Amino acid sequence: MAEQLSQSELDYPFKLLEYFNGFRVSKVIFTACELGVFDLLLQSQKPLSAEHVAGKLDTSVDGMERLLDVLVGIEILQVETMEGKAFYSSSDVANLYLAKGSDKSLHDMIIYQSQTIYPLWNNMVDAVREGKNQNEKTFGLPAQDIFQAIYRSEEEMLKFMGLMNSSWVLDGHDIVTAFNLSCFKTMIDLGGCSGALARELAKAYPSSSVIVFDLPQVVETAQKHFSEQDDVIVFQSGDFFNGEIPSADLYILARIIHDWNEEKCLKLLKKIYDSCQPGGGVLLVEAMLFENRRGPVMAQIFSLNMLVQTEGREHPPSQYSSMLSQSGFHNIQVCRTGKSYDAILAIK
Repeated sequence: MAEQLSQSELDYPFKLLEYFNGFRVSKVIFTACELGVFDLLLQSQKPLSAEHVAGKLDTSVDGMERLLDVLVGIEILQVETMEGKAFYSSSDVANLYLAKGSDKSLHDMIIYQSQTIYPLWNNMVDAVREGKNQNEKTFGLPAQDIFQAIYRSEEEMLKFMGLMNSSWVLDGHDIVTAFNLSCFKTMIDLGGCSGALARELAKAYPSSSVIVFDLPQVVETAQKHFSEQDDVIVFQSGDFFNGEIPSADLYILARIIHDWNEEKCLKLLKKIYDSCQPGGGVLLVEAMLFENRRGPVMAQIFSLNMLVQTEGREHPPSQYSSMLSQSGFHNIQVCRTGKSYDAILAIK
């Protein structure tokens, strides 16, 4: 039964106005991150005036004051008045998640959302009308070449790697511990990008060997910018669609299946099945829809993003299970983590 609206809600559409203005709130946070507001406030260790922040970040005082006041209004910054003048400081949330220096920083995710996803979503009307991604209209790149769009320059590749790192800062531990994977001694993260999730795997299962398998240009960039001397993971170049896939006990496909149409997904899963050791398996990591596709809202929004950026979509568990079964896998187990991403484990 539909929820009854109060007369107040009928007379004044509070929820609609909140939704209409949601993009403005996003842009406030994006702008503050791109300007370096949160980093400056964290480093200062004391409240700063709008004039001081504007001077350090080379902005207008008026514009910065308005930006800071909104950040206070949405409870990301704090403000105190001394001798009639406002002084701004970071909240714990801003220090933990929005400043670049924090171990839990989502700064790179925000930059990718602002500079790559936001322009794509400006063409959402055309994406819905045409039923295809908007890479050509937004970036002048072929709609069918997703890799070329995502990795169109080293700068864009680094932004994407930053996005992946931020995602696994939040969800990585929950994903790699959703099932006990200690029986798998060789694990390959296909399309593992910078290796962020692979590092979580290596920490959780130190007796297992963990390999990141990705395109040569991705591996080169990852090793240049993200690899550490004492790293416990190994990078290997290849193309899982067009080349050989190394033999392993467990293959991880994290945010890979949702990029492609079902035909390509089945081709990849069957190829993995053929390369997998007997008793081995595959771990899918995706934002799963409910079976009736009526939620979760974030997974629905991710699915719209797949429309505007890729050729894929998000699915409910039954659809992933069907593709895995068609590819030969069995003993399929589903784990909803309660975070943005969920896990499905299937065995050969």
